[in-house]
Amino acid sequence: RFLAAGLFDPDSPIRVRVLHAGKPRTIDRTWWSERLTRALEARQALFDEQTTGFRWVNGESDGWPGLVLDRYDRTLVLKLYTAAWLPRLEEIAGLINGRLRPERLVLRLSRNIQELAKRQFGKAEGEILNGPPLGGPVAFLETGLRFEADVLHGQKTGFFLDQRENRRQVESVARGREVLNAFSFSGSFSLYAARGGARSVTDLDVSAQALAGAKRNVALNAANGTVALCRHEFVKADAFVWLSRQPGRRFDLVILDPPSLAKREIERPGAIRAYGRLASSGIEHLAPGGILVACSCSAHVTAEEFFGAVRGSAVRAGRAFAELRTTRHAPDHPATFREAEYLKAIYLRL
Repeated sequence: RFLAAGLFDPDSPIRVRVLHAGKPRTIDRTWWSERLTRALEARQALFDEQTTGFRWVNGESDGWPGLVLDRYDRTLVLKLYTAAWLPRLEEIAGLINGRLRPERLVLRLSRNIQELAKRQFGKAEGEILNGPPLGGPVAFLETGLRFEADVLHGQKTGFFLDQRENRRQVESVARGREVLNAFSFSGSFSLYAARGGARSVTDLDVSAQALAGAKRNVALNAANGTVALCRHEFVKADAFVWLSRQPGRRFDLVILDPPSLAKREIERPGAIRAYGRLASSGIEHLAPGGILVACSCSAHVTAEEFFGAVRGSAVRAGRAFAELRTTRHAPDHPATFREAEYLKAIYLRL
């Protein structure tokens, strides 16, 4: 009895990545083409010429398990999370090039398959599969703001595209506020806040490289008068430590967007407690009437657990608060099953 067809990976905890279930069907070039068309058409009406950075294919939720495809203007980045795609890489890359005709296509590989890819298939992390070489990051637009993406070496595929909708929300509430962007990375939340009319933004990150990238992104938008009017401060420090040692500083908008605090299920209880402590620290730095934006990208922590931890911190702070909204996945990062859900954010006014 036929159950499903999938990609087999003997070295992965996920042995089979299911491609098709139901009636038997031949997995050939026509099948791949139809599957790619569905993913592309789902995003066709989402963005205009002011946004040239987004996700074309989002793994399992688009029927491409263990594979994502991101756009950064004329550069596309194909990232593989399972070695099962490597024998089919040439076919898939050819299909992408034929359909989207990018200037270049960059291959990114998750750490666990890089050695195998090099040894058995001669493919390297950050390799340009076709197109001209790159001398540095590529520039792209997001809602009219300019950003750079390090597509060869940066985290994920070079930029955190999944937070776009939350950045837009931050812009809408930033006017006249002094903003703290903790775990700021590329400074993208800060630039949206600056364009939204914030008086000042403070980027806080432990990585000097990330802060240098944030400064370059500010420079890319120097021609935007509103961005230029906003005062920018860059602080290199561990956000957890800095927040605990700066009791006197107050902000009107505090953004907490840490990296995943639970990479494994066993880390889930500790991560929930850590999110609560982090929210408490953020609230301590929040001026009366300020807004807290707390985010989580930990798939092992559910939205209900995360929201509960942040709400609990607000209750313990003894300050009256109003919940403005909660958000989940952006439309180009759909999550069509429970295990794919990871991104969530909550907005509180205190």
